[in-house]
Amino acid sequence: MAAEVPVPIVPVILSGGAGTRLWPVSREGHPKPFMKLPDGHTLLGRTVERAMAAGTAGRLMLVTNRDYYFVSKDEVGATLGADANKASYLLEPVGRNTAAAIAAAAHAITEEFGPQAVMLVLPADHLIEPVEDFVRATRDAAALAAQGKLVTFGIQPRSPETGYGYIEAGGAMRGGAAREVVRFVEKPDTETAKAYVASGNFLWNSGMFCMRASVLLEELALHRPQLAQAVAHCWKETGAQRGAPFTELASEPFSAVESISIDYAVMEPSKRLVVLPVHFGWNDIGSWSAIAGLVAPGADGNRVHGDAVVLDCEDCFISSEDRMVAAVGLRGVLVVDTPDALLVADAGSAQRVKDVVAHLKKRGHESYRLHRTVTRPWGTYTVLEGGPGYKIKRIDVRPGGALSLQMHRHRSEHWVVVSGTAKVQCDEREFLVLTNQSTYIPAGKKHRVENPGERDLVMIEVQSGDYLGEDDIVRFSDIYGRVTA
Repeated sequence: MAAEVPVPIVPVILSGGAGTRLWPVSREGHPKPFMKLPDGHTLLGRTVERAMAAGTAGRLMLVTNRDYYFVSKDEVGATLGADANKASYLLEPVGRNTAAAIAAAAHAITEEFGPQAVMLVLPADHLIEPVEDFVRATRDAAALAAQGKLVTFGIQPRSPETGYGYIEAGGAMRGGAAREVVRFVEKPDTETAKAYVASGNFLWNSGMFCMRASVLLEELALHRPQLAQAVAHCWKETGAQRGAPFTELASEPFSAVESISIDYAVMEPSKRLVVLPVHFGWNDIGSWSAIAGLVAPGADGNRVHGDAVVLDCEDCFISSEDRMVAAVGLRGVLVVDTPDALLVADAGSAQRVKDVVAHLKKRGHESYRLHRTVTRPWGTYTVLEGGPGYKIKRIDVRPGGALSLQMHRHRSEHWVVVSGTAKVQCDEREFLVLTNQSTYIPAGKKHRVENPGERDLVMIEVQSGDYLGEDDIVRFSDIYGRVTA
C-alpha cells in the first residue's frame, strides 16, 4: 500500500526543449511535448492526465516558455476539459535549464500552498504505464519528501541503454524501498552500460523528483547560493505579474540566472537525496527508435505509421503525415516524412538526428525552427509556396480570434477570403471582407484582421516585397498580451 501524505502534493510539469533527436516532427517552435504520438495523443496531454491523478492539491503547475503558453493552454484544455482551470502556468522569458525553473516553481508553490507543500516535478515528454503504479510510487516518494528528503525516481534498467544517464544506488534506507545515492553518471558507452546493468546497482535517471518546496530552496541556497539569490530576486521583481491564469517571470532578472540542471546544482551535492527504485513502464521518447517502439510491428518487423507501401523491407520504421511513402529493399532504416522535410536514417544512428538540426541551425534554415504550418494564439498559418520577392500563405483564424494590430516595413499583403468573414482594420478604416472578396494592405500601413463570425475564417495571403521574414512585424496592440507596454 502507498503511504499516506498529510501535506498537499502539487505536480509541476516542465515543458519545453526542442527535442532535436525527433526532428523533423519536433522543432524549436513546436517541440517534443506537443508532438502527436501514433495513438493521436500528445506527450504533454498524457503527462497532464498522469499529474492530475498523482496530485492531491487539486491543482497542477506547468512551467514553460512564454512562446509556448497558448499551445500549452490549448493542449491542457483538450485534456482536462472543464477542469482546465485547475492548471496554472509559470512562464519563462528565456530557457535557463531545470534548476532555475524548479526554483521559481518552488517560490510559486510556497506562496500558494505554503512551504511544507510537496512538489512532484515531472518532465512533459515521458510515457509511463500503468498510471496506477506511477501514482502509488509518487505517494511513497511524497511520504519521504514530507520527512525532509529530496527524492529522485530511479528506473530499473531493462537493457544497456546508452541514451540515458544512470544513478548508482547504495544501501537501502531503513523501513522502505528507497536507497542512498552513491553518484550520478552521464550517458555511458555500450560496454559501460552493460557493466552497469550487470551489477544490479545502477538505475536509469528518470529526471523526476519529489520534495518539499522549502527543502528544495534550502538545499539550493546551501549548494548554489548565487543562483538561489538570483531566483528569489526574480520572484520578487515579478511582483504584480503573479497570478491567474499565468505568471510571467520578470524578464531581465530571470535572464541573468545561471543556466544549470537541477542534478548538478542540487541533487548531486545534497546529503538529503535518496533514490526510489520504481518498476512501472517508463519511456522518455528520446529518439525515433523510441517512437517506433510504440507502433506494433508487422511482417518482417516493419512498423508503419501513416500511408505507406513497404516491399522487401525488414526492421524499418516508416512515418508519413500526409503523403504516400513507398519503401523498397531497405533494412533497418527510419523514414519520417513531413510536408516540408524528410528524414532518412539508419536505425542505429537515431541518436545522431540532433546533428542534422545543428547543421540546419548553422545554415539558418527555417526547418530547424518552424513547420510549414505554424500555430498562433488566433489559429494557424501555412506557407504554401515562396520564392524571390513573394510568399503565399493560408491563414486560419478561429471564431473570435484576432491578429495583432501590426505593420510591416518591407512587404505588402493581398488577402483573399476563401470562407467566413474578415473584419479588417487598415489605418483608420474598418470594413468587412466577405467570402470571394479581397483587400490590399500596403507596406507601412497599420492593420489587423479578426474573425467576427461563428466559423473559421480562411484566407489566402500573398506577400510581396524585398524581405519576407517573420520578424518584419511591428506590433502596436494585441489581445493575447504579445505587446509589452
